[in-house]
Amino acid sequence: MHYRYSRWDGTQEVSPFDPDEVIENLAEELLGDGDVRNALERFMQRGFQNRAGDQTMGLQQLMDRLRSKRQERLDRYDLGGIMDQIKEMLDEVIRTERDAIDRRLQEASATKEDAQAGQDEPGTPQAADGEPGAPSASPGQGSEPRSSEDDQRLRQMLEQMGRKHLDQLDALPPDVGGRIQQLQDYDFMDPAAREKFQELLKLLQQQLMQSYFQGMQQSMQSMSPQDMAAAGQMLRDLNQMLRERVQGGDPNFQEFMDRWGQNFPDGIESLDDLVANLQDRISQMQSLMQSMSSDQRRQLQEMAEQLMQQAGMSDELGELAELLQAIAPGGRHDRPYPFRGDEPVSFMEAMQLMETLQQMDLLERDIQQVRDLEGLDKIDADKVRELLGEDAGESLDQLKELQKLLEDAGYVTRNGDELELTPRAMRKIGEKALKDIFQHLKRDSFGKHEIDIHGPGGERTDESKLYEFGDPFVLDMHQTMMNAIVREGPGTPIHLAPPDFEVHRHELITQSSTVIVLDMSRSMFLRGCILAAKKVTVALNSLIKGLYPRDNLYIIAFSAYAREISAEDLPSLTWADWGYGTNMQHAFMLSRQLLSRHKSGTKQVILVTDGEPTAHFEGGHVEFAYPPTYRTYQETLREVKRCTQDHVVINTFMMERGRYLTEFVDQMTRINKGRAFYATPDRLGEYVLVDYVDNKRRSVR
Repeated sequence: MHYRYSRWDGTQEVSPFDPDEVIENLAEELLGDGDVRNALERFMQRGFQNRAGDQTMGLQQLMDRLRSKRQERLDRYDLGGIMDQIKEMLDEVIRTERDAIDRRLQEASATKEDAQAGQDEPGTPQAADGEPGAPSASPGQGSEPRSSEDDQRLRQMLEQMGRKHLDQLDALPPDVGGRIQQLQDYDFMDPAAREKFQELLKLLQQQLMQSYFQGMQQSMQSMSPQDMAAAGQMLRDLNQMLRERVQGGDPNFQEFMDRWGQNFPDGIESLDDLVANLQDRISQMQSLMQSMSSDQRRQLQEMAEQLMQQAGMSDELGELAELLQAIAPGGRHDRPYPFRGDEPVSFMEAMQLMETLQQMDLLERDIQQVRDLEGLDKIDADKVRELLGEDAGESLDQLKELQKLLEDAGYVTRNGDELELTPRAMRKIGEKALKDIFQHLKRDSFGKHEIDIHGPGGERTDESKLYEFGDPFVLDMHQTMMNAIVREGPGTPIHLAPPDFEVHRHELITQSSTVIVLDMSRSMFLRGCILAAKKVTVALNSLIKGLYPRDNLYIIAFSAYAREISAEDLPSLTWADWGYGTNMQHAFMLSRQLLSRHKSGTKQVILVTDGEPTAHFEGGHVEFAYPPTYRTYQETLREVKRCTQDHVVINTFMMERGRYLTEFVDQMTRINKGRAFYATPDRLGEYVLVDYVDNKRRSVR
């Protein structure tokens, strides 16, 4: 096997998921209902932060970021700038035309004044007929008088034409669509203004065509009349192909794409892809229209209709929209967007903005529709990266691999369509529960009993004692030497005698057999106590297996009846499996039977409950009553007495302070000499585990 190492360049990916951290994060949820799939799906929704602080976003965080980015755009941009920009370009055309007309009128006026000034000079012949200075018609004379009259008439015509054109410009409607319509019929006097207007029309036609056909952007940069005619032919061919599909035919899609494919984006492999793309473009245009004010929308619609009519494509585009609707009635997803910003955008920028916003809407829909782990595959990770950033895409990739990660780590296994926890996962959950409980222990926690008896069988302590017959001969050499020096006095050599011997004390760790009895009645679930009970059980199981492997632990769950369960069964326990009632009698009976297998060591029952007994066995049947009957109390206490006779200690942890429960437990402790404590769900583990550990340690001389 060969390994290759390279310098870190920042591009290598390090998974933020560690299976151990994930299973620990899921521990309480898995104990809650035992449903692995549900726990993973909740994890999928909320995300995860590992110990190093690396955040993997869940679906809810992806959704929050998506909505935030969408709102940023809505708060930033103003669609009113679309028509304002077009209006400014039209104003520039009109201003150019006005300036040219004004110059011509000024030139004509100056020429007229010069002519009048020449006639008024001394010796100048009069121009009027029959008056002095009138020219005579000689054969060899030119047409000077006629030229002067013609010039005057031309000046008058120019002035009239200029004023007429200025009046037409003054009469232009204020809206963009109306101005374009009238300017199309207007006879420009200035070639530069006419050229600017034609360039504007061409630009707007290009942008409108690009709004339908995304791939036409490059081909329409310098579109000639022939190119526009080709675009019209493409529209007719497209409509013909769609018409065949509507009529149930099988049009030749490939032939169409061979001829016109350059006008469409990459990735269109079928007619359905093409229809979806065109539907998206129309939806974007409709969203743009719907997001504008009514006046802006009217102006844009009128302008678009006039431009497409001029290009000869209005009818074809209308038919295209009808055919697309017939093929895919639900294919459009247009809606208005409430823009509130003040940054203007051009028409093409607005179309790109509509495309982005609709992609965000579709991504939001895809995220909302995810109901299970398999649904993650329906979310486009590339689109997530494009819209939300690289870290969001990485988070999605991690979520998609979550189940496989736990399977590969040996924490989860498949059983048909179900996911199940493995024994390894249960051990990990127990370790996590144990760690959580001991992390919250206080120095004065319950259960730390000081006992002055020490003996063999446990770990060596720092204390020592004079040797007595029967003690393990584990000398404390330092103290033994000191005893000899005290006895003989200082000096060498030191002579040891048996009275000098001092040995280390050892803790006596008793072997014990324990039954933890969990109340599975409905109230335990409703009050939120059952999770704490499950947690302390798996923690105790982990503690015993790790530190006290010679001990025995049994788990009994009970409600209307009691039964032994394994630690692996704990996560999946629900109230529905147990019915009504709190049958302590049966739980104690089964506990006593299990503990009877062990003839030595301490034997105890740890009862976790939130209520007094309400059921007992009578003639082979369960009798239930609430409030509890005297008979139920009597039969339950009779079983407590049998446990006491078998040297089984019952320690009770009450999750509620009810009067009936307290009175019953008082009677139980008087009979059994066990202990009873009130514990809240968040402190139950501390009480049970610390007491268990401290009671493992006994002292003998």
